[in-house]
Amino acid sequence: MNFANKISTFRILTVPFFIYSLIYYLPERDFLRFLALVIFILGVISDAVDGYIARKSKQQTKAGLVLDPLGDKLLLMSAFIFLSPISKLTLKFPLWVTFIVISRDVIILLGVAVIYIVKQNIELFPTRWGKLTTTFQMSAVIAVLLQLYFSFVFWWLAVIFTIISGIDYIMRGFKILYAADNSRNSH
Repeated sequence: MNFANKISTFRILTVPFFIYSLIYYLPERDFLRFLALVIFILGVISDAVDGYIARKSKQQTKAGLVLDPLGDKLLLMSAFIFLSPISKLTLKFPLWVTFIVISRDVIILLGVAVIYIVKQNIELFPTRWGKLTTTFQMSAVIAVLLQLYFSFVFWWLAVIFTIISGIDYIMRGFKILYAADNSRNSH
């Protein structure tokens, strides 16, 4: 396992501690919110570092193509779920924000499964819209953990880019499936 993959694995292993901090948060135990913030920021930094290391040292691997997005999704999904109305924080994501973010990822995951079944292989590459979405989602989580009054600006940007990237991924998925159908029909 190369160094970039170890960083991705580290990010995955921090998720239970992040969730624990949010589940057991109470206003009188505000240090847990800061602990969750530190863990999340470490996850954000590790996401940037592992990608940079993998590209610069040309250590991009099949494991990395799975571990890196898995680490991102686990951290972000747990943040949106545990910072939703079930949270004891004063400022939290409205349920509709969490629903949109999670729905996009479920749709993408189902699409990937269908494409894999049809094509018997899959190539996963993040798009520009996907990267922007991740950036805005991470910013929204940090804003909520900081309990910023204007956090809603960040979650609105996250929602807008989540929808745009979701539509983009759906269109790309249909193009891949259409190409697979056409190549089958031409034989």
